Amino acid sequence: MAKHILWTGQTQCFDSNGVPVSCRGTGQDGEYTPGRQWSRPRFVKVDTNLVHDTTTDLVWPLDANLFSFPMSWQEGLDAVRQMNSEKRFGRTDWRLPNRRELRSLISHGARKPALPRDHPFHNVFLGWYWTSTSFAKAREYAWYVHMEGGRMFYGKKIDDSLVWPVCGESSSIPRSGQTGCFDQKGREIACPETGQDGDLLRGAAWPFPRFGKTESGVLDTLTGCIWHPDSACTQAPVTWDEALAAVQTLAKQTGLSWRMPTINELESLVDASRHSPALPAGHPFADVTEAYWSSTTSFFEPDWAYVLYMHKGAVGVGFKKNRDFSLLPVR
Repeated sequence: MAKHILWTGQTQCFDSNGVPVSCRGTGQDGEYTPGRQWSRPRFVKVDTNLVHDTTTDLVWPLDANLFSFPMSWQEGLDAVRQMNSEKRFGRTDWRLPNRRELRSLISHGARKPALPRDHPFHNVFLGWYWTSTSFAKAREYAWYVHMEGGRMFYGKKIDDSLVWPVCGESSSIPRSGQTGCFDQKGREIACPETGQDGDLLRGAAWPFPRFGKTESGVLDTLTGCIWHPDSACTQAPVTWDEALAAVQTLAKQTGLSWRMPTINELESLVDASRHSPALPAGHPFADVTEAYWSSTTSFFEPDWAYVLYMHKGAVGVGFKKNRDFSLLPVR
């Protein structure tokens, strides 16, 4: 089982028309369900205000719209700092979650909101929530997560989104890779006391070296995943069905258990301090393309599937029938 990668929550399989199908032999996320399985129960109320995520050990406010209104990125950081000054709910370790901490709440087996079905949270807004992680390619933007369906893109820091603070420590979620800090205009600033991702560096530290080569692939020593060394193994963009078929052919030809990765496995490769591609320095992948299919169907629109935009580090979706994206096999 891969380390530091959570199960996506997906148990169903769907064809390219979005019709539910039996998972057996599809090679989809719902057939293999890889990653660290969620604890049962996943969420436990600490008191009337706080919820402990027993899978990650993070603690979240029960109220997902604690501040009642959207705000700019810096206003969000300031609001969380004020929570600590007030010792809100008896804690002083509140922070704006980094991109991996906020994504850890997402279930790709649910929508409106894209949270595990047994979640206890109130006032979950079906829109964008800020993270503390700046977008490396344009630092006047920061990453945010959409709670309606589970996408993660970047928004302009001066625009308004919701804030959902977090506290506690998690050894199961790895760091994002970001080490710098940036103001709302994208200028680099000193990190201490900013509350940004690059200041707090929350999550499991990455081993060094991160990647090692094996006879059959590239070993990610952080997660335990083995990736195909040719990051453009389909030569040209393919449909989702073509990608699933190509990886099954590869598995038969090599006798190795190659499959199409889930969106959480793909996202685990991202280094949020880098772009074009958003991969750790010294990575061994050749011919990295713009974006890659995952085996995870969009539960919001099942004729679409999740895609990792490797040059940016974004988590989006693609129409399954379009020849738009590449394949990066994993085992």
